[in-house]
Amino acid sequence: MQAQGRAVVVELFTSQGCSSCPPADEYLHELAKRDDVIALALHVDYWDYIGWKDIFADPAYTARQRKYAKVAGRRMVYTPQMIINGQEDVVGNRPQDVQALIAAHQAKPAQVRLHVTRAGRALQINARDVSGAGQSWDVQLVSYRPESPVKITRGENAGHDFTYANVVTGITRIAQWQGNTPLSLNAKAPGDGPVVVVVQRAGLGRIAAAQIAK
Repeated sequence: MQAQGRAVVVELFTSQGCSSCPPADEYLHELAKRDDVIALALHVDYWDYIGWKDIFADPAYTARQRKYAKVAGRRMVYTPQMIINGQEDVVGNRPQDVQALIAAHQAKPAQVRLHVTRAGRALQINARDVSGAGQSWDVQLVSYRPESPVKITRGENAGHDFTYANVVTGITRIAQWQGNTPLSLNAKAPGDGPVVVVVQRAGLGRIAAAQIAK
């Protein structure tokens, strides 16, 4: 069990219309069971034209993936791609490579201490920047569905039934925090389902802390 806020965030950019994505989608189920990882599936829309429109796809997630690429100096995006703690990218159907990056991020010193409590839909978020760098952080609220079954009838994955893990249903920046003072913030979950509070370097930089609030 990791200390509160210290779980490594794995964002899988995937598509129901991508024939190489099912192994990565399945692997995300394994990651989602771990206490030291927060696994999130963000479905992109740029494969919708090849015969099957991904019912979970959102242009906002495509934009997030493209911004990650721009920040990192990469020229292209792809599926299945995993972004580890907002920094490294790796092909999502290569578990050994993914695990190596997760372990590397677990070994890094903490930059932010995060504590989230939930009562109904009310969230209390407290954080402290322990890096001493006085950085600017985005505080984001990510909602997701733990399991989402889909029957695919067209496209590259036609004829298959899949159950997707931790499908992201929304990402909202709820605050921009200057880390030179402690953060104490009240927020409201968008529904009764689980949410993740993510503290990320402004501009889609390193994710310094994240915690699930169920």
